[in-house]
Amino acid sequence: MDKRDIIVQKSCGSLQRISELHPLFMALQYPLLFPCGEDGYRLGISYSENSLRNSNSENPRDKLTLREWYAFRIQDRPLSVEFPTLLQSGKTYHQFLVDGFASVESHRLKFIRYNQDLLRVDNYNNLRRAVERGDVEPSSAGSRLIVPSSLVGGDPYMRVNYLDTMTICRWFGYPDLFITFTCNPKWPEITRFVRNRGLNPEDRPDILSRVFKIKLEELMIDLKERHIFGRVRAVVYTIEFQKRGLPQAHILLFLHREDKFPEAADIDKIISAEIPNPVENPVLHAVVCTHMIHGPCGTAKPRSPCMVGSTCSKHFPKKCTERTTIGEDGYPIYKRSKTGPTIYKDRVALDNGSVVPYNPYLLLKYRAHINVEWCNQSKAIKWTRLNDTTIVGTFQHVRLFGGYSRLTFTTGLPHDRKVCFHLPGERGVVFDDEDPIDKVLEKSSMGVSKFLSWMKINSSEEEELQIAKDLLYCQFPTKFVWNKDQREWTLRK
Repeated sequence: MDKRDIIVQKSCGSLQRISELHPLFMALQYPLLFPCGEDGYRLGISYSENSLRNSNSENPRDKLTLREWYAFRIQDRPLSVEFPTLLQSGKTYHQFLVDGFASVESHRLKFIRYNQDLLRVDNYNNLRRAVERGDVEPSSAGSRLIVPSSLVGGDPYMRVNYLDTMTICRWFGYPDLFITFTCNPKWPEITRFVRNRGLNPEDRPDILSRVFKIKLEELMIDLKERHIFGRVRAVVYTIEFQKRGLPQAHILLFLHREDKFPEAADIDKIISAEIPNPVENPVLHAVVCTHMIHGPCGTAKPRSPCMVGSTCSKHFPKKCTERTTIGEDGYPIYKRSKTGPTIYKDRVALDNGSVVPYNPYLLLKYRAHINVEWCNQSKAIKWTRLNDTTIVGTFQHVRLFGGYSRLTFTTGLPHDRKVCFHLPGERGVVFDDEDPIDKVLEKSSMGVSKFLSWMKINSSEEEELQIAKDLLYCQFPTKFVWNKDQREWTLRK
C-alpha cells in the first residue's frame, strides 16, 4: 500500500474508497467533532480577496494549502463565532492533530513521488559524453531525485543541517556550553489559559508549543544579546519532543575566545550542582527542588525510567566533591558538597549528588528544567542530528510524531555558508526530464559552480577581490555571498 486505505460505507450498504483529501474525510473520521458533517478541505479553495500569498513573487498563490486549512481549524475563536468543540476534545484533539499532520505530510510526499519524472540529476561529464555519442534523450541519463533537502524532516534535510553545524564547529572550535531547555506545563501563562476553559495543560499541545517557542526566543535574546555567559559567536539548537510530548531544545553555545571558561574554578561562576540553602535563598531552593532533582532511582527505586539493569543510565547519584575538576575524559566533575541540604522525594532522601547542573539566573527566570553543562569537545554535536530515512515510501511509514511534534533548526552563520568541491567536469547538474541533454548543456549556468567561481575569483587581478587570496575555501562565505541569479560570488555588504 502506497496510500492510506480509507473505506466508507454508504447508506445503501455499498463500500467506497476515498482519499484523505475528500471534503468529508474528517467529518466521517471524527463524527463527535463534526456532528453536522461539515465539509473539510478540498483542492482548489480560494483565498478571500486581497489575501494572496507570496503576492510579491512572479507567481502568487491564490489557493489554500492543506497545512493552512488545518492551521485555520485549530485557532481559538469567540463563542459567538464558533463553539470550540475541537479544541475542547482532549485526547481526540491529539488524534485529530496527528491525523492532520499525517495528511499534510502524505500530500507533500505524494507531490514529490508523482513529480519524480520531472527532475533528474547527473554530473556534467556524463551529460557531455551522452551528447557526443548522439544520445540527447533525458530519460537515458542521470538518476531520479528521491527526497529533496527542502522536505523538512527528511534525511537530506537532516544531513545538510548537520553538515552546517559541523562547519560552524570547524570555524569556531568546540562548543563551550550545552544547554537543555524543557517546556514546563505548569507555567502560569499555560495554567491560566487552560483553567479558564476547564482543561489540563496536556489537552492543548498547541498552546504548550506556542508558549515554549516564546520562552525559547526570549532565552536566545538572553544568550545572544544580553550576553549572560559572555559574547556569543554562534548558536546552534534543535527542538525535539519527549515521549510524553513536551518540547525541549538542545542548544550549543560558541563563546568569544576572551569570554570562555577555561579553568575549573571559572565553571563555578556560571554552573551550580548543589541544593541552595533554604534559609538564605528560599526561592531558588524551591525551584531547584521542583525542576532540577534527578530521581530517586538506583536501589531506592529500581523501576525508575532511567534505570538500565541495576544502574542509572544518567549515572546518578553523582559523587560528592569539594571542588570542580575536569576528568580525564574531558567531562567536568562539578562541585557537590557533602554537607549540603537534603530533601525528600517519594520518601527518599536526596542530597547534592542528585542535582542536575543549572545556572541560577536562568532557572529563576524561566522556572523550568534548564540543564547547563560545560563542554569542550565534539561529542556535543551528536545532539544536533536526528536520523531518518531517504526513500519516499519508507520515509512515509517510519515517521513517529505526536500532537506536539514540530522540528526547528537554526544556525549562527550567514545563510550562504555551504561550499562544495568537485573534480573537473564532475559537478552535479539537475535538469527537467523533458529537456534534451544538448539543450541542458547549452545553458550558461551549466559551466559555473560555486567551486569554479571561487577559483576564478582567486585568479582575478581586481584590487577589491584580492582579499579572496587570503581565505581558505571553507572561510570564503564569511566575506563573499553566492549570487544565484548571476551564478557568481560577490562581496558581502
